[in-house]
Amino acid sequence: MLDYIQHTDQIIQPATTCFISLLRSSEASQSLRLMINSLRAFGGQLCQCPVWVFWGKDFCPTDLMSEYPETSGVTWFPLADEDRLPIYYFAHKISACAQAEEMAAAKARSLVWLDPNCLVIQPPSLFDLNPSYEAAFRPVHIQNVGSLAAEPMDEFWGTIYRTIGIEHTPFTVQSFVDAQTLRPYFNTHLFAIDPSKGVLSLWLDYFKVLVADRQFQSGACSSELHQIFLHQAILSTLVAKLLPMEHIRLLTSEYSYPLHLHHKVPPAHRAGSLNDLVCAVYEEDLPHPQTIRDLETRDPLYSWLLKELPNI
Repeated sequence: MLDYIQHTDQIIQPATTCFISLLRSSEASQSLRLMINSLRAFGGQLCQCPVWVFWGKDFCPTDLMSEYPETSGVTWFPLADEDRLPIYYFAHKISACAQAEEMAAAKARSLVWLDPNCLVIQPPSLFDLNPSYEAAFRPVHIQNVGSLAAEPMDEFWGTIYRTIGIEHTPFTVQSFVDAQTLRPYFNTHLFAIDPSKGVLSLWLDYFKVLVADRQFQSGACSSELHQIFLHQAILSTLVAKLLPMEHIRLLTSEYSYPLHLHHKVPPAHRAGSLNDLVCAVYEEDLPHPQTIRDLETRDPLYSWLLKELPNI
């Protein structure tokens, strides 16, 4: 007999891989729809995996809920304990991940976060964690607030390391666009993780601690840039501490390819065709094939995007 778990009056069946996302505004609805439909159309062996979408109290996506009923494999969950979240960049995203981890622990092998502005183009098979891997991440696109491995750690990263309890950098990564060697620093547009490891719940715990640290917030984390990317820095540090390097799958450049930075990608690593990517990400403009510059789009993807985005 199938083993079920009950959560917020919804029945969830076990699955090897489960995709999760968050919707908090009507402006993001079209992107979420495009992401779900692209997974269903081009996800290959993962195309029918469950999709859990979390939503906040300020926006209930009633129309999308009717468009994607439970029979579609999409299940909707209100964020738990939303009133106790700090008012801070990406707090709702972290809370959704922690909630999904609790729901999925021992029920799914791979919990895959996809931002609504992700487009699945080919089967994202590397998200399906096999016994050798506990997570799959893509290094950041650019250094941004990242810590250069060859330089002393600044107070921003030093505070995060001390708070989480990690003394040294166990490995380095290279940023994709500007090719900087950094202490562990991962992109969070998309990633996969084994929910039984408890990393995402700790992400929320340490995020709350560091947001409440007044000295840190008024000092090393006082700039808007540091506040925006604090969530990435905390998760990256937790992954480096809790997961052995050999159990972290570093995703290839076809995953989380940044369409919004395409013109800055070094020519040797720049994609020639949208079709060649596995998952593309964008930040503002929807990926309409007639407006994408310097990037070829072929059928069947071209025709599919025209159908999905007819009014752009």
